[in-house]
Amino acid sequence: MKRPTIESILKEKRLFQPPAGFSENAHIKSLEQYLQLYEQAKADPQGFWADLAAQELHWFEKWTQVLDWQPPFVKWFVGGKMNISYNCLDRHLTTWRRNKAALIWEGEPGDSRTLTYAQLHREVCQMANVFKQLGVQKGDRVGIYMPMIPEAAIAMLACARIGAPHTVVFGGFSAEALKDRLVDAEAKLVVTADGGWRKDAIVPLKVQVDKALANDGAPQ
Repeated sequence: MKRPTIESILKEKRLFQPPAGFSENAHIKSLEQYLQLYEQAKADPQGFWADLAAQELHWFEKWTQVLDWQPPFVKWFVGGKMNISYNCLDRHLTTWRRNKAALIWEGEPGDSRTLTYAQLHREVCQMANVFKQLGVQKGDRVGIYMPMIPEAAIAMLACARIGAPHTVVFGGFSAEALKDRLVDAEAKLVVTADGGWRKDAIVPLKVQVDKALANDGAPQ
């Protein structure tokens, strides 16, 4: 007996051409250029990504091997050393991007905030120093239980800056779900806020953190 299948009725074949001025200023200026790039990646994946990694990223030490593929395990850029926070921020501080907007945020009530690369770099360095003062070292895990505010991104970049892996826990999760994730990650520190806006109401995040930390087995 033939098993029933789901037939997709969404067959979109329309093409929406961008304005000429937009295409001229874009990094990939046409569909033809995109397809050419795709074929290059398909023909030589390792060479393609090695070229991009060398051109677009800052490396403290270059890799010795582009790809170590031993299914089901894979390692890219073996032996290479880099820092994501440095690549996101520091390398732009000596260029025209220094005073360009790096983060544009608008909150649910309508408040807004814009941080340039220089301003975001300063905020991230301050947060990284706070983490170190609280005893967070390279390799320590940090839990981030935050609303959708700039400080959430700042905390993530600060973790990357000092080599502390982070786990982002959705702000709508209960205290019990939060505790499970913090325990699994063996988090040394939890970053949170008093509350955050969600659907015209304030979600009390810190209350949930206090409940999670009060349970046996939760990180202190």
